[in-house]
Amino acid sequence: MFNKIIKIFKLRDIRRKILVLALILLFFRLLANIPVPGVDQKALGNFFASNQLFGFLNIFSGGALQNLSIAMLGLSPYITAIIIMQLLTMVFPSLKVMYYEEGEVGRAKFNRISRYLTVPLGAMQAFGFLRLLAAQGVIPSFTATEILVNVIVIVAGSMVLVWFGELIDEQKIGNGVSILIMAGIVSGLPIAVRNALVSYTPNDLVTYGSFVVLALVVIASIVMINEGERKVPVSYARRVRGNKLYGGVSSYLPFRVGQAGVIPIIFAVSLLIFPQFLGQIVSIASTDWGARVNQVTADFMNSQLLYGCVYFFLVFIFTYFYIGITFDPEEISKNLQRSGGFIPGIRPGHPTAVYLKSVVSRVTLFGAVFLGLIAILPLLTQVITGTQVLKIGGTSILITVAVALDMAKQIDSQITVREYEGA
Repeated sequence: MFNKIIKIFKLRDIRRKILVLALILLFFRLLANIPVPGVDQKALGNFFASNQLFGFLNIFSGGALQNLSIAMLGLSPYITAIIIMQLLTMVFPSLKVMYYEEGEVGRAKFNRISRYLTVPLGAMQAFGFLRLLAAQGVIPSFTATEILVNVIVIVAGSMVLVWFGELIDEQKIGNGVSILIMAGIVSGLPIAVRNALVSYTPNDLVTYGSFVVLALVVIASIVMINEGERKVPVSYARRVRGNKLYGGVSSYLPFRVGQAGVIPIIFAVSLLIFPQFLGQIVSIASTDWGARVNQVTADFMNSQLLYGCVYFFLVFIFTYFYIGITFDPEEISKNLQRSGGFIPGIRPGHPTAVYLKSVVSRVTLFGAVFLGLIAILPLLTQVITGTQVLKIGGTSILITVAVALDMAKQIDSQITVREYEGA
């Protein structure tokens, strides 16, 4: 491991990429700490401490939302835009062809449309957050002009972060969006450790020890699920073209257990957070009805058992939903048949599609249950430890571990290529 770290700084090209990444992350943290003027920081901290859902959204903003900075939305509008575009591929065949069949050129067009869609989504989210925070007394009631200026600044901050993500992508050492999210998560680690140490007493030794053991178990489990995959064997028939023989080899189709990533959690949180925004919209027309909606939402959030069960169920369902829209067994079966491939013991064509669908369904079951447990892990750790200070953010660990593994693999592959070229 130490030898690879030394090689990273010896190889000039990789060293330059690491330095560029560090510089981008530095500017990202600067943006995340420039606040919108007129914010009651104490009230803002209390609001996020008492709201699980907004605490989750704060993860995807890299801590910028809790600071109410000019980059408060982070990459949330861009992630939402990508999800919407993927859903639209089910409705519009042209988008499906663009994303799945036109290669890199099609993906570039798809991402360009997603960036255009990010602007109106960011404007709506910024306006909704400002209205909600004003209703909570966290920020003053801005005039229409001030709201317009703040919305423009906040959307601009999100687009700058999208640009930062693309610059990181160009370095080819990891996914830019994921790295920025991970940077925000890691930036909050020192504060969490400080708070835990400040509240520590000798009587809490067993509690803190159990917390550390549980955290290590969670990390190990996430690594296993993230790396786990079901390999479906594929054989290719021999074909003779001219004087050359093609095929006759065996391969496999990998189906990862954690294929959905954190997308189902984002879906679930978006659905759970919608009633709060709905209450703000309804209150514009009727204060009484808005108050009723907010009260029902608050009662639901305060019931940890009900909230945890609904949260788990939504994540479980959305995991199957996301796999259903991103995985097309019929298309995979057709591609195998065109290339002369087949699954041993399974007839080509529709039977192969049915078999692949059943395999993915069984694999997804484990991934959906695990992802649901990861989503409600903060609630579980609070129940186990009996304290609000010690809680494991399962989603944060999931993102951090997945991004770290991906970065390690990409850097390792670049080192291997350069060693091969220098051999």
